[in-house]
Amino acid sequence: MAGHSKFKNIQHRKGAQDKKRAKIFARLTKEVMVAAKMGMPDPDANPRLRTAILAARAQNMPKDNIERAIKKSADDADTNYDEVRYEGFGPAGIGIIVETLTDNRNRTAGDVRSTFSKNGGNLGETGSVSFMFDKVGAIEFDADVADAEAVFEAAIEAGAEDVDSSGDGHEIICAADELHAVMTALQDALGEPRGATIIWRAQNDIAVEGEAAEKVLKLIDALDDVDDVQNVYANFDISEDLLEQLSSD
Repeated sequence: MAGHSKFKNIQHRKGAQDKKRAKIFARLTKEVMVAAKMGMPDPDANPRLRTAILAARAQNMPKDNIERAIKKSADDADTNYDEVRYEGFGPAGIGIIVETLTDNRNRTAGDVRSTFSKNGGNLGETGSVSFMFDKVGAIEFDADVADAEAVFEAAIEAGAEDVDSSGDGHEIICAADELHAVMTALQDALGEPRGATIIWRAQNDIAVEGEAAEKVLKLIDALDDVDDVQNVYANFDISEDLLEQLSSD
């Protein structure tokens, strides 16, 4: 498993994710609220809200929950969230980027720093890790929308830069500032995507094995459990066989 993608680097243990559903919904609700507050409550006129709703739908979040989150953004006008990015290092020297939405920067900084320290990592300065990643747009479609060749042709026509097709689906990469234009063009060709967002994509992955792999997953899970954390990205690569072994332990 490579750690570059939001869609792949956190959701490596289905059972664990099922247990975290309430936390996932809370995180998605916060993103919908912030997106609606930063722009209009109409997703057709607010690209960030549109992608937040897509992410919520991808996690089977009920429509009523999404609508309540949009309404709450107007009712809760006094609460403001800041987007804060943290960068650090984990076992085996992997680089990690942590994105947060917080209403208390001091609390969040303390929680993130403590989580790194307790799990074999250390928090770095801003810019100490992000230079090893590219900030790009990522659009995901189910595997059955079309075969790999058809998706690749549609993606290139829409202005995308890269496509990764597998049995799990199609991940289409584009420039971050062209995400919504590419997504709109792809929607005309392939239908509505199951997810679309801005991600940090590692330029190169670090192979991690044995005990180090277990420590890496433990750190990533711990960071993902921090209340204010929205996304975690890392440049590690763990073999599928080892991942399956660790997941069953």
